[in-house]
Amino acid sequence: MNQTDPILWLQLQEQIVACERCPRLRAYCAEIARIKRAAYRDWEYWGKPVPNFGDPNGRLMLVGLAPGAHGSNRTGRMFTGDRSGVFLFRALYETGFASQPEGDRPDDGLRLHDLCITATNHCAPPDNMPNADEIANCSEYLVRTFALMPNLQGVVALGKIGFDSVVRFYLEQGWIETKRGLKFAHGALYTFERAPFILCTYHPSQQNTFTGRLTMEMFLAIFRQAAGMLR
Repeated sequence: MNQTDPILWLQLQEQIVACERCPRLRAYCAEIARIKRAAYRDWEYWGKPVPNFGDPNGRLMLVGLAPGAHGSNRTGRMFTGDRSGVFLFRALYETGFASQPEGDRPDDGLRLHDLCITATNHCAPPDNMPNADEIANCSEYLVRTFALMPNLQGVVALGKIGFDSVVRFYLEQGWIETKRGLKFAHGALYTFERAPFILCTYHPSQQNTFTGRLTMEMFLAIFRQAAGMLR
């Protein structure tokens, strides 16, 4: 197995955290960190862009939307501290990608195996909706994350925005010639000659998990399928 350059990976992480490209998002994250939620009034919120989390030498990448305002924007670790993360880490543990089924704070000992989590945007956006310029501003970090994962074989796209960001990157790299026929749908799988496969799933947001649109068994099936496709 090839190894990523640890210095370049650290530089990427540090540059993500220090990013100031999107004034609206930076102001929103800082304001949320100042106001806080009553349940977390004793927390010192992270309030900065959230770096990648996991194994850069892994074979699988998970691309989400953005940090949660009172989740990752509070804890500083992807999918940590909110109900989406509770759902996700349980599924990752059950399918062998995580060392434990829970992750609620960055010092809890959770480790990811063969998997790295990144996002379309590294700052929490109002109403969970970054605008087009903010997505474009953050795209460099997705490009560099791909470049620094030498063993990457597949991508699990959490939701349509994550899926669209990966497809857009594949087009820009010339790995695919058209996005025709590439549509987001839960369970949709796309394989390519020159690019990691893309496997789609609904995002584990409360809107999906509380309504039953995304069940744990559906989510587990996605990661079991992804694990089975890794060479």
